Amino acid sequence: MNSNYIEILETAKKAAAAAAEIIISLQNKAKISEKGINNLVTEADIKSEAIIRQIILKAFPKHSILGEEGGGEDNMDAPHLWIIDPLDGTNNYAHGFPFFSTSIAYAENGKVKVGLVLDPTKNELFTAIEGEGAFLNGEKIKVSDKDLLSSLVSVGFYYDRGEMMRTTLKTIEKLFEHNIQGIRRTGSAAIDFCYVAAGRTDAYVEYFLSPWDFAAGMLILQEAGGVCKDAKGNTLSIKSKNIAVSNGTCTEEFLRIVKEPLTKLTEF
Repeated sequence: MNSNYIEILETAKKAAAAAAEIIISLQNKAKISEKGINNLVTEADIKSEAIIRQIILKAFPKHSILGEEGGGEDNMDAPHLWIIDPLDGTNNYAHGFPFFSTSIAYAENGKVKVGLVLDPTKNELFTAIEGEGAFLNGEKIKVSDKDLLSSLVSVGFYYDRGEMMRTTLKTIEKLFEHNIQGIRRTGSAAIDFCYVAAGRTDAYVEYFLSPWDFAAGMLILQEAGGVCKDAKGNTLSIKSKNIAVSNGTCTEEFLRIVKEPLTKLTEF
């Protein structure tokens, strides 16, 4: 195992733990504002990202950082790029709904090498280093082998309440027409990826995401044996805008269903 990646993962763990302390301490009392319609940000987002940046740059002062709240490096092909979402699931957090996480990824030249997702309410730490497998609290995890008919599928909604929302609802309708066993929405993309990786769900689709939403989860799912595609069937990368990931067993049928409504969503 690359010793540098171990050091990077340990730094990510330290940063996530510090962020979680802030997030939990401000739970149910953080000041809330809006970045846009239905798109909330809290002081917990801002403060937790600041501490993550501080810890990373102390350990790796020459590395670049892209964060949801603080912005930063926008070159996805940067030689050393940390991609962070300090509080993925802010709307849940603001409402006291206990599904949110901290997501930290490290990429080299556009390729994610280390990924971490921490769910502080459940004390669940998902981690992966490229080529070394995926882990939950130190125990190796893998995807399920369920077919689509037997699957539990998670979906995500962007803040848009127009065409994109209708496209997602159409996809849900088609999945139910296929007679899958159920639909879930956690409200945290990072958790959605990790739940597929752990075999808790079997596939996940969302028609618009940013790299900080899924960079870490993508590596964790890949290392757990999952298949990561965008909703058009292309190989997923940190430059992708939409996702359709699965356990591998149900991939072909799943992609066929989620691609059809997307044809009308021309801008994506």
